[in-house]
Parts: sequence; C-alpha cells; structure tokens
Amino acid sequence: MQRLIWTVIAAFAMAIVLGPVVIPWLKKMKFGKEIYDLGPQSHKKKQGTPQMGGIIFAVPALIAALAFSYGESRWDFLLIALVSALGFGLIGFVDDWIKIRRHRAEGLTPKQKLLPQIALSVGLACWGYFHPRIGGSLTVPFFGAEWNLGWLYIPVMMFILVGTVNSANLLDGLDGLLGGCGLFDFAAMALICVAMAAADPANAGNLLNVAIFAGAMAGALLGFLRYNSYPARVFMGDVGSFFIGGALAGMALVTRLSLLLPVIALAMVASSLSDIIQIGYFKLTHGKRIFRMAPLHHHFELGGMPETQIVAMYYIVTAVLCLLALLNFVA
Repeated sequence: MQRLIWTVIAAFAMAIVLGPVVIPWLKKMKFGKEIYDLGPQSHKKKQGTPQMGGIIFAVPALIAALAFSYGESRWDFLLIALVSALGFGLIGFVDDWIKIRRHRAEGLTPKQKLLPQIALSVGLACWGYFHPRIGGSLTVPFFGAEWNLGWLYIPVMMFILVGTVNSANLLDGLDGLLGGCGLFDFAAMALICVAMAAADPANAGNLLNVAIFAGAMAGALLGFLRYNSYPARVFMGDVGSFFIGGALAGMALVTRLSLLLPVIALAMVASSLSDIIQIGYFKLTHGKRIFRMAPLHHHFELGGMPETQIVAMYYIVTAVLCLLALLNFVA
C-alpha cells in the first residue's frame, strides 16, 4: 500500500510541476481551443484556452506507473493497460493536432477517428481473449459469478473499449468534469485491484501493477485539476479524454471488470446514452429533441444550473457509486 501511496504522490507532484511548463508552451504554439458553433453560448468566453493539456497528466501517469511497478510482472497486465491508454491517446493527439493546425472545432472525420479505434480494439480484445489469465470471461459484479462469452468476448470487448473511450470524450465538456470523475474512477480501480490481489496471490503481481497505474492516473489527474478546474487555464483535449478512456477500459479488460464500468463510470455512460437518444429521437421526429442539448451535462447547463454546480453533482454521484462498487470487493 505504501508503494501505491508514493505512486499517487509522485504523479501528483509531476503534474503540478509540468503544468506551468506545458501551459505557456501551448499558448506560445497557439494551441487554443476552437469552440463549436452549436455549443452553449456561455462557452464562447473559453475560446482560445489552450488545449492538448492532457499531456500534463498523461506523461506523469506513465512515468510513475513504470517507476513504481513491480518488475517481475511489469510487461503483462500493465503492458496491456498502457498500450490501451497510449494507443487511444495517440488517436486523440492526432485529432487535436488537426483541429489546431486547421483552426476548426472538428479534427478527424468520424470515420477517420473510428477506424483506428476499431483496429486498436481488435488487437486489445484478441490479446485479452488469448491471454491465459484473462480469457473470454467477464466478472459479474455483486453476484460473485463469471460470464463466459466464448468467442463473443472479442466483439463485446471491442464495443466496450470503443464505447468507453468515446464516452470519456463526450463527458469532457465542462471545466474539471472528466478530470474529477476520472480521479474517482481510478482511485476506486486502484483499491479494487489491491483487494483482488489479496484474494488471488497467484496473480497478485499483475493486479498490483494495475493498481499502481490506476493510482498514477488518480494522482496525475489530481494535479491536473489544479489547472483544469473552473475557470480552466487549460483543457485536456482529445489526447487527454482518449487517454483516460483507454486507460480505464484497459484496466477493466485485464481485471475482467468491464461490467463494473457502468457503475463507477456512470457519468460517461450517461453522456453517451443521452447523445444517442438525442440523435435518434431527432431523426425519428424530424427535428424534435428530448434534451435541451446533449450530452446530458449541457442539458443541465442550458436549464440554468451553474457549471460548478453541475460538476459538483457529477462528482458526488461518481464518488457514491465508486464506494458502492468497493463494497463488492472489501469484506
């Protein structure tokens, strides 16, 4: 546990130090945010705020995870989770770079963004399926059971990976929203992995390394919130949201806890579902809407709820759900 705590502290300290270095550089490079025309009008004042700030927490999280991980099993579960985070983060980086260089709110086209996500998800899902300690089963939370999917594991896991990453991206719409919710999610994952390691000594090294990465993410995000909480001095951009989604989905893959994501990451799920419902209803009714604006946090925003109040509400719900999830693993 001490190693995990030091990981959190180290990642936090590196993010705090990196912020004042990266933010001026982003401003110098004119990596300012282009606000989407159809977004809330209150967001227009955020035009020009540096984006791609996900670098501030991604780099410290990677360094801390590798520095504090247990060497004998470093290149097993941890490697898969790192590949997931880095792979999706790279896709987000390219998307951000195009947005900045072309000075427009949209970067890659939906097809250009989705195809590499699918390709990466195929590789990760197959990697998990053929891994002797992961296989084609998912743990069913709160029931103490496992669900053996057989070969269906691969398409199901692909859906979970792509869905989690894009859900994280959709949640990144208010200052500190995704960063704070992600902080709770990774803190919960770290404690869950520690509990799982205690119950499974044969696989303890792998699970503790996942806990280390989760702790590194929690610490780095805590440091990043120093610069991303309202009013944000920097936005994480797609490089940050994709990195968070990829890291969380990768950890769920190796621990077989993908079915726990709708609980601890309900905020992400709500963002995706509200967006899907809004688009589907709009098309079916030829222009009518269920929400004032999707994703859901914008619905609350246009209803007159202050941005900080919405973020606090999401934090509280996420924290409570993470505590409920922990009950499944702590005696």
